[in-house]
Amino acid sequence: MNYLAHLYLADPTPDSVLGSLMGDFMRGANLVRLPDPVRRGIRRHRAIDAFTDSHPVVARSRGRLSPPFERYAGVMVDVFYDHFLARSWEHYSPNLSLGEFARGIYAALLSRTALMPPRLREVAPRMAAGDWLSAYTQAEAPARALAGISQRLRHTNPLASGAAELEAHYRDLAQDFAEFFPRLIEHVCAREGVSPSDWPPRLESASA
Repeated sequence: MNYLAHLYLADPTPDSVLGSLMGDFMRGANLVRLPDPVRRGIRRHRAIDAFTDSHPVVARSRGRLSPPFERYAGVMVDVFYDHFLARSWEHYSPNLSLGEFARGIYAALLSRTALMPPRLREVAPRMAAGDWLSAYTQAEAPARALAGISQRLRHTNPLASGAAELEAHYRDLAQDFAEFFPRLIEHVCAREGVSPSDWPPRLESASA
């Protein structure tokens, strides 16, 4: 899953929010010096990725994409699923708007910059300034996200044109997401011992 889904599934604390993103920025790094709540957030991030990568519905989504994108299908589906989560936000978060959720996330992240690895320390302020999370509702958001990922990769890749695959398979991919995401919520809640009906909880104050 991509940023929005990981943040949706984080515990409602600034440290967990930070950990839920650091899973993408500290692969294989030594985590011993981090606060335990941040480490737990990173472990949850990695558990979510493992469940997602092995799920047959996600495999079906990856298989819908054209052969030139086969190598990047996992990245693309992650981005597409965040778009569908944003578009269907009221279904998954009836009591907390996407805008309100996003503002809480940005405040939480920016209160923890001292703990961030350098790359995330660069990304977090840009995420807040550009309101990346709310922007996932926009039709052009997946194209922007994939173009950014494409530029960060060192080798030539087709990701900048990958949003055409979303347009070509939009209805089927949306149905895949609607089938998969409740299963992911159930998996995370069972792992953490909480009720799916309580998700997402409101974030604690960023000053905590």
